[in-house]
Amino acid sequence: MLASFPPVVARDTRTLILGSLPGVASLQMRQYYGHPRNAFWKLVGEVLGADLYAMDYPTRLQTLLAHRVGLWDVIAQARRIGSLDSDIRDHSQNDLQTLLAQLPSLETIAFNGGTAGKIGLQALGEQAGRYRILLLPSSSPAYAALSYAQKLASWRQLADPAGGLCETTSGKTDNRRTPPTSRR
Repeated sequence: MLASFPPVVARDTRTLILGSLPGVASLQMRQYYGHPRNAFWKLVGEVLGADLYAMDYPTRLQTLLAHRVGLWDVIAQARRIGSLDSDIRDHSQNDLQTLLAQLPSLETIAFNGGTAGKIGLQALGEQAGRYRILLLPSSSPAYAALSYAQKLASWRQLADPAGGLCETTSGKTDNRRTPPTSRR
């Protein structure tokens, strides 16, 4: 059985990005989005205005937390050969409800890809209505239906009028971004 990583969150997390289950490269590196062709760090970095891709892994996580962004996966354990979500079998879900109860400042839950969205929304049930929900295209290199530019256009939804990813815990706001209209 493959297992996901522990959540990367802080009590003041405002945005939680949920993936499905780490792929082979990520599991080998013991890092979220460890495959060098996965666009996650570039996409989120563009939204934040920080070159996350160029940072070492601990600094990436610290930067996310400073911007009040958390990471986790919707799947706790599963069987899978390779890294494709379509090959996930016999999965068990992470306890999203318990995590959300520990995040009083949470406003936005973003799902990285269709599998994460499907499983995550099912796990959230009616509680999903309490949050701004974003279904984002997968950052995986296996998802080639959209170009990087098209993916980035969707991922820019992470920035929201209340500050979202553009505001750090120091209170400094990155005003270089023009956030899109928020959707609930």
